[in-house]
Amino acid sequence: MLSRAADNLYWMTRYVERAEAMARILDVAQRMSLQRNAGLAGKSDEWEAALIIAGCDKAFAIRRGRVTRRAVIDFLAFAPDNPSSINACLRAARENARAMRAQITTETWESINAAWLELQGLTLAKVDADGPQAFFDWVCERSHLFRGVAEGTMPRGDAYNFMRLGTLLERADSTARILDVKYHILLPSLGEVGGAIDYYQWGALLRSVSALRIYRQIYRDAILPRRVAELLVLRADFPRSLHACFEGIFSILQRLRGHYRRDYPSVRLAEGMLMKLRYGDIEAIFDVGLHEFLTAAIDGNIELGAAIARDFMQPA
Repeated sequence: MLSRAADNLYWMTRYVERAEAMARILDVAQRMSLQRNAGLAGKSDEWEAALIIAGCDKAFAIRRGRVTRRAVIDFLAFAPDNPSSINACLRAARENARAMRAQITTETWESINAAWLELQGLTLAKVDADGPQAFFDWVCERSHLFRGVAEGTMPRGDAYNFMRLGTLLERADSTARILDVKYHILLPSLGEVGGAIDYYQWGALLRSVSALRIYRQIYRDAILPRRVAELLVLRADFPRSLHACFEGIFSILQRLRGHYRRDYPSVRLAEGMLMKLRYGDIEAIFDVGLHEFLTAAIDGNIELGAAIARDFMQPA
């Protein structure tokens, strides 16, 4: 496959997954703010935390200044000058899809094109009037529809492999960021640990990654930070966990290596990250520091993305 085609397909799915991640980030901030407004004592910086998770806090400070609910939703959802906003991500995904019309199925193109066209009819005022939760759910549903259509119609060749690779790499990044900000930035005072606000924040986090019911099925206990971290980091049977993402990434890179019969540095990087997760222990991770572990995972994900770009998406 030509490097340009691989790049377009890879970034098409990364942008769709990033749009979903932004909706999930805003969803957890919204849920936490509602809990605070309902009378639960706690910090009021969940909207600032949303910007930090998204990596947009510095850009927001320069372009918007004061952090408010409406300003953050507008910046992360609709702002054309924010390349990570839902609007910008779906536009970029559609442009990549349009360039790859010959490589993707008609149904895959129509799903992303329809999502983009529908988004053009939405504004911050309409989202406020209808309730932001409905908008966040809509973004996630369109992302799920896109993946489901691609999964059900795309042949299992190189195009599908690069599409899946983009999804998994972006998903690993968003899972690590969401967990890190809750644990490190929104960590309550010692007197509040284990209290109502702490419990509801962890519950909101699990909802934001569609994991609350799965958590209860697996652990059948109160929501505990160590078990939440174990589910989102080490459980290979949870599809949004770091372990599950890197299982998929490594498997795809192995297939690509076998197909092109070359030894790629990205394969070794992915294998090293997978081994840390496969043989990791949550108690050891907490002893070292969950924040430090997640920061290293995010940095490793960025390094792996750069290696994949060098290996497959730059002309030889």
